[in-house]
Amino acid sequence: MLTSLYTAISGMNAMGTSLSVISDNIANMNTVGFKSSTVSFGDVLSQSLTGASGSSQVGRGVEVTAVSPLFTQGSFQSTASGLDLAIDGDGLFMVNQGPARFYTRAGQFSLDKDGKIVSPDGLVLQGYLADNLGNITGATGDIKIATRQSQANASTKAVLTLNLDSTATAPALPFTLGVNRDTPANYNSSTTINVYDSQGTAHPVTAYFVKGAAANTWTVHYAYADPNNAGKLMEGGQSSGGAGNPPVGVAQTQAMTFDTAGSLLTDNSAVAINFNFGPSVTASAVNFQYGVGTNDASTQFATAFAVMKLSQDGYAAGSLKSMSVSGDGIIAGSFTNGQTRAIGQVALARFIAPTALAKLGRNLYGESFSSGQPIVGKANTSGFGKTLSNSLEQSNVDLAEEFVKMISAQRGFEANSRIITTTDTLMAALVNLGR
Repeated sequence: MLTSLYTAISGMNAMGTSLSVISDNIANMNTVGFKSSTVSFGDVLSQSLTGASGSSQVGRGVEVTAVSPLFTQGSFQSTASGLDLAIDGDGLFMVNQGPARFYTRAGQFSLDKDGKIVSPDGLVLQGYLADNLGNITGATGDIKIATRQSQANASTKAVLTLNLDSTATAPALPFTLGVNRDTPANYNSSTTINVYDSQGTAHPVTAYFVKGAAANTWTVHYAYADPNNAGKLMEGGQSSGGAGNPPVGVAQTQAMTFDTAGSLLTDNSAVAINFNFGPSVTASAVNFQYGVGTNDASTQFATAFAVMKLSQDGYAAGSLKSMSVSGDGIIAGSFTNGQTRAIGQVALARFIAPTALAKLGRNLYGESFSSGQPIVGKANTSGFGKTLSNSLEQSNVDLAEEFVKMISAQRGFEANSRIITTTDTLMAALVNLGR
């Protein structure tokens, strides 16, 4: 008879544990990235009884065998912050606090004073690092955002699509920059393009097109400012001779030929034009391409000179203006110089047995012996989930289901308490038999 008391106590304890888990789930129904837990029960055997009908086993109650998190997908909430991240699928974010590593599904991140992406508790998001050119490397570590800059890039190629007037008259005299090297003369048309040096400074370079004496031939001269003589010009291929001195070196020109239908045959774009913008920067070599063999080839028609396309591959240095996170976790920065490049890529981890992870509080999980080691990879690959920017994963708590469980646990607790009162009544009757 005493056994029934302890059996009922075990039932009350188990139902109490179940109510604790249910209350924890309900309390965290609005916690970002929270995963609800479920309780598993197992019966307890104490003895075997042998009777006329054979042996029988008597249970000694119930015990809680496990409290396991449920890693089902939560719903998503849209937010205004680009650093609010969610994972659609398997995987967890990796965050570090010093040398210690933790795992979480909560993606409420922001920038700290050092430009690192951190959780509300200051844990640093881990990811694949990018080099200065935006190439994602295989190394993982703290991703820094605010200190990133886009380095200057010197121009190496310029692409021009234009029409040269076939009815133009070839100049009688050779092209010249003038007596004072400030007013070019003896050319048919011109256009100006900015060329960037190795430090990102833009230098206007003017292309002067001179029709040749031979049919369908043109020569291009490239003039730019003499860095040591204000207001003076010199041609591509020449260097400044110093203050008050004429330029040094032979000017470079570029020959163009067209067929009788006005299509471009050759433009000698393989030969780079050299520019010396001053002693503080590296000399620039630029290939000017006019589109031979492409759909954007320059033409020679009997219409006015016109420029249809003008571009080059150089740019100035720039600072970070904004950023975005793609579905594969790549954090792309937009810079003030108009460039966009990768700053890093969010790294995700997944476990063979995620339900065996150790819950550490603050939405954090820790690796355990039962969970196995983490498999680290990139989002949207090899079974890892897709990252969603401007989104947060909500708790996966089903409130209706928790209420049903709560009612069931409450009834179980009440039933076990009734066993105790019933057993107590029986024991009192047994004691009264001796009176």
